[in-house]
Amino acid sequence: MRVIGAATEAHIEKHPESLRLTRDRVFNAIYAMTLAVSISIWFIAIRDPLWPDETGSYWMIGAGFSKILSRQIITFPAYSYILWLSTKIIGSSEIALRVPSVAAMLAAAYLLFRAAGELFDREFAIIATIIFCLNPIVIFASVDVRPYAFAALATNVAILILVRLRRCDSTWLAALFGLSAACIVWFHFLFAAILPALVLCFFAIKICDRKTLWRQFGVALGAFALAFLPVIPVLQYLFATGKTHVIDQAPNLLDLVRILAPSILLAVFCVTVPVVLFVSTFSRRQRDAQNHFEGRLLLFCVSLAIIPVFILYGVSAETSLHFFKESHHELAGVPGIALCWALAVRRFDSRTMRLVFCAVFATASAFQYFSYSIESERKDYTWKYALEFVQQNASVDDASVLVCSDFVESEYASIPLDSAKDSPFFPQLSYYKLSVPVVPLPESLNDEAIRNGSRFVQEAARKHERFLAVAYMRSYRTLDWLAERAAATHTVRILKVFRYFKVVEFAPRAELNSLRSPQ
Repeated sequence: MRVIGAATEAHIEKHPESLRLTRDRVFNAIYAMTLAVSISIWFIAIRDPLWPDETGSYWMIGAGFSKILSRQIITFPAYSYILWLSTKIIGSSEIALRVPSVAAMLAAAYLLFRAAGELFDREFAIIATIIFCLNPIVIFASVDVRPYAFAALATNVAILILVRLRRCDSTWLAALFGLSAACIVWFHFLFAAILPALVLCFFAIKICDRKTLWRQFGVALGAFALAFLPVIPVLQYLFATGKTHVIDQAPNLLDLVRILAPSILLAVFCVTVPVVLFVSTFSRRQRDAQNHFEGRLLLFCVSLAIIPVFILYGVSAETSLHFFKESHHELAGVPGIALCWALAVRRFDSRTMRLVFCAVFATASAFQYFSYSIESERKDYTWKYALEFVQQNASVDDASVLVCSDFVESEYASIPLDSAKDSPFFPQLSYYKLSVPVVPLPESLNDEAIRNGSRFVQEAARKHERFLAVAYMRSYRTLDWLAERAAATHTVRILKVFRYFKVVEFAPRAELNSLRSPQ
């Protein structure tokens, strides 16, 4: 009887532990499902046609490996070489072109998870990763055929190395930190806004170890300087021509709030907080040592979030370089923003409430994106359908097509009339091709547009030729001017209007009269 009693007592003692293990498995499974749902949102737009800037990425590699370097205008070619190699392996369809960005963003999310795991613990690392994956900027950049995902990957590599430097005096790790910081700028120049935050965080984590601080900082700075040298010529050109690359408006404070606190995340957090406060009043508050306020940890996370975002906001608000409203530029601060929100959720004492917060956040985001995705904006903002329609209509009689550029840079450079299909101002024609003759026009109705347009209309009138014109909505004024200019010799009609694009036909009046006369 004593043996049986002892066995029963031992079973009772072990029972709470088994319940805890079962609960942990359930919680981990739900967290894993939530993370999977978060990542699945990325793939909503993976089959979408390329939008104009994405065709620009393809144009840079379209002429082959040997031409990549010469085709880099305001970017460093690191991403272009990766994209070129990817096309040789998996092809150049829309999905294939997006695979490198998806892979890079998945790697970026994993590295953030590792960094957050060393800053917090496994649970809060998952929470930070979920918040990162559900950020609208990340969702957009994850399938964008541009270098943003790789810039985020390089940023998270630097953050992870920085976290590990807290307890490491390795010279090689410091050199790797400097190299990774330089690689951030290799993929996108505006991500340089994260560099001051990385420097501040480096000093914050090493201030108690001054013996190695200056040695590691010197090594990191040297490695950064060497890796940064190839970028300097391109940066000089970018600064010299900065005003020619901007089309956006100055930001306001609401734009800043939108970046730091995405609407769904803020709404779910505000709804969850009262519930947490209500529950905590009827339960005993239990905090372990990890839940105490840590000033350095807060400084670390806030610096990575606030500094890059505020630098980009300040430059965009106070200068003519208005790029802040194109929110994908603020991706540099998103890892820090995710860590800050994880810190905020860390104040929830109840693990169940933290899980509920993540599950509700992921569910609300999935509902928004799967029911009415903002990625539909990218699906509509593409030349694909307009050019396919133009090709089908113009190929009947090999009619010429006037195409207005969709790039602001076209207003500041002369466009060769005989090379539009290979021009950086018309990269859409390198991917969505036209077999008919193309006459290029700049984006706005400037002197060059009037001169070249008038010359073409006169020639078309002399030869009694039909022609088409297609333009993005910013160039509709040019279409109106062409209609007025050709009204005496051509009958003008709108063939089709897409959401952002319009196709207009110009048919010679003599041709129409001959068609109407009896045979």
